[in-house]
Formats: sequence, C-alpha cells, structure tokens
Amino acid sequence: MKAYEIMIQQVYKVKENDSVRSVIEKFITYGISGLPVVNDRNEIVGYVSDGDILRYIGKHEDRFFDPFSYSFTIQGDDEEFFERVKRVLKKNVLEIAKRKVLKVSWNEEIENIAALLGKGQIKKLPVERNGVLVGIISRGDVIRHSFKAII
Repeated sequence: MKAYEIMIQQVYKVKENDSVRSVIEKFITYGISGLPVVNDRNEIVGYVSDGDILRYIGKHEDRFFDPFSYSFTIQGDDEEFFERVKRVLKKNVLEIAKRKVLKVSWNEEIENIAALLGKGQIKKLPVERNGVLVGIISRGDVIRHSFKAII
C-alpha cells in the first residue's frame, strides 16, 4: 500500500508569510495541533505544532528542565504570561516553525511510513509529489488502513 492510497488530500496549511495568530485560528477552527507551512508554489518549507507554540509562551528560566522534579509554584504573574502570548501571536510562523521537516513521497510504502511515525514524536507526515504538498498522513490513518482488512 502506498502513501497516496491512505493520505488525506485536503490539507490544512499556512503560508510562510502568515502570523502565528492565523496558525492558532486554524488550530481552533479545525481542531488540529499541527500544520505544514508552504510557500507560494505549495512547497513545504516548515511545520508548526502546538508544542512549538507552547515553547514560546512557557516560562523557561532553567537551562535543564526536569519535568519530574518541576514544582508548580507561581513564578510570575498573569500579566507577564499574556504579554508573551501577545508577542507570539504577532510573530511570523517561520520564526517558530521547524524548518527541517520530515516528509514522505506520495508513492512511499505504508510500512516505511509506519516506521517513521513509530520512531519519534511525530504524529503526522506531510506527503509531497515533485516537491509539492499533496497530502498528509497521521498515525491514525496508518493504523486504520493497516488493520481494516484484517479486523
């Protein structure tokens, strides 16, 4: 089975000149947590996720963050937090998006896609054909199509 057989063809995306505000609006409107960033030729130039945005609005004073020993004591005020949020909304999406994007070819085999999605913290893979975004594949898409015929 190939990527083009299971990919979602209607891909929500943002343009490279869009603001983070437009990213957040799409996250809220479509109930998604990540978007490919494309240029005017629909080539993938980045990927922005909710995690990328959280890294900008969170307060990080320590160089080495240990989530298991982190104390949730109040370290700032709400006004300071919302000022960071306002600043992030004005940023260009490429200021916070990942520029090195893991993507797959439209004719990639599903077992290779499953391996890529299973290895890391990647939830979705953009699909391209001749350098142009043509679809997206999620972990759920691979699971559904892999087991549909068996179950």
